[in-house]
Amino acid sequence: MRQTIGIGIQDFEKIRMRNIFYVDKTDFIREWWESNDDVTLITRPRRFGKTLNMSMTEQFFSLEYKGRSDLFEGLSIWEKEEYRKLQGTYPVISLSFAGIKENMYSKTYEHICQVLSKLFNRFDYIKISKKLTEGERGFFEQIESGSIRETEAAVALHNLSDYLSRYYGKKVIILLDEYDTPMQEAYVYGYWEELVSFTRSLFNSTFKTNPYMERGLMTGITRVSRESMFSDLNNLKVVTTTTNKYTDAFGFTEEEVFERLDEYGMSEEKERVKFWYDGFTFGKRRDIYNPWSIINLLDTGEFDTYWANTSSNSLAGKLIREGSPEVKRVFENIMAGGTFKTQIDEQIVYNQLDMDESAIFSLLLASGYLKVQSLKTGEDAYGEWEETYELAITNYETLRMFRGMIAGWFRNYTPSYNDFIKALLVDDIKAMNHYMNKVTLATFSSFDAGNKPSETTEPERFYHGFVLGLMVDLTNRYAITSNRESGFGRYDVMLKPKKDMDDAIIIEFKVHDAEEEKTLGETVQAALLQIEEKCYAASLIAEGIEPDRIRKYGFAFEGKKVLIG
Repeated sequence: MRQTIGIGIQDFEKIRMRNIFYVDKTDFIREWWESNDDVTLITRPRRFGKTLNMSMTEQFFSLEYKGRSDLFEGLSIWEKEEYRKLQGTYPVISLSFAGIKENMYSKTYEHICQVLSKLFNRFDYIKISKKLTEGERGFFEQIESGSIRETEAAVALHNLSDYLSRYYGKKVIILLDEYDTPMQEAYVYGYWEELVSFTRSLFNSTFKTNPYMERGLMTGITRVSRESMFSDLNNLKVVTTTTNKYTDAFGFTEEEVFERLDEYGMSEEKERVKFWYDGFTFGKRRDIYNPWSIINLLDTGEFDTYWANTSSNSLAGKLIREGSPEVKRVFENIMAGGTFKTQIDEQIVYNQLDMDESAIFSLLLASGYLKVQSLKTGEDAYGEWEETYELAITNYETLRMFRGMIAGWFRNYTPSYNDFIKALLVDDIKAMNHYMNKVTLATFSSFDAGNKPSETTEPERFYHGFVLGLMVDLTNRYAITSNRESGFGRYDVMLKPKKDMDDAIIIEFKVHDAEEEKTLGETVQAALLQIEEKCYAASLIAEGIEPDRIRKYGFAFEGKKVLIG
């Protein structure tokens, strides 16, 4: 019988008892257990089944679910006798940081204390047992109250492991889901150092100096650097999206997706589903699909950006919007269907994202916004081993997400951007100047990485973001490229019409140099002269576009002021 589609259900028991749509991932339990790793950290993009797999793992091992064979009968883990005997035999501590998304450290710490308090309340029966001393009961009650010092919070999970181990006479399994959610928020809102100081102590006491732990399992989106978070945790096995381990345990394989499309009467949509939602790669395993999108598609029968719309994407937007001109140029290229090559360091150092471009691309890869197209390995010029990744936008759903995000950069600040686009299309230079100055005044600072005042920041950050905006708004009418060779140099922006009714457009940006030009008008003329002297129109003419159908504009910048001619 076809299973009922359930949206957003992350409790394994609820899914099994209600016969909700489920793809069997229980072999992950066997694979993880047989790995014999002390502490495992698995990173996967959001909405890839991490929380459901953690719920499944808890309910398989936990003594609280002893005898619940009904949850696992008919699934792959139940095929082996030794695992049927293992079910329900360990005390399990399970907690999640998924909901901790605060804008300041004090609120984040308070929220973590609430998570710990709720966890201790769950094991309240231990407090009244004879296994605990009076002092330990006092500590237990203090954590339950939620009003605790950092030193107490840092050892809370360590102490709870001790209490449970003594109570049951067996070491505990510790599961921590979405460990890095508070850290991403800390970077976005600027309290990274404070949070790292506390969580380093918490993780060390929980997973390193804890003789009462049998095994630990953590999940998250990113691998936070060992130096900043896990400096003392040398027993940690890290499994990232490029690791050949657990490759089909999170997300749906193409075989699983196509089988469900047949089951739900959507067999004829396989190629379209592949175009929209395929593209994720874990280790050497390709053709991985995001479960959230597939489940919603099966439920509604309609194609949409389900996964891309499940969060604000604030971190991805911040990294691209405030990124260097080179970061924006990369996105101009890949949004036009290109790829780019880079080195990847999967140990994310959040407080270096403003300075390290490779860290930005590493984070976007870990988050699922980019995919590995190919990997080239070999020695560099100095004989050092080097891995070069060729990256691209993951799939059509992700491309649509980026388009919406970029369009929002301007539309959220000022309606003048749309008026500028209209003026550009009809060659109304007076209106272009009027509206463009409104746009720069409203949006210039948002493209500044924050390392120096916007008035003195290179306008390149702004105008490459502006080019991305053009690519989103005019993609149906123009093929838009930037920084490409034509004639005797590289133009800034070229808009090649897709229909004969439109003119081609070349734009050259130039920052006002007080030593070279007295006025912005002179800067505009210098930009226009460069277009002519470098013959930037050559590639358009070579494609058969008449010279009188090629419009040329010089954009002169001085701080937030712009003059177009």
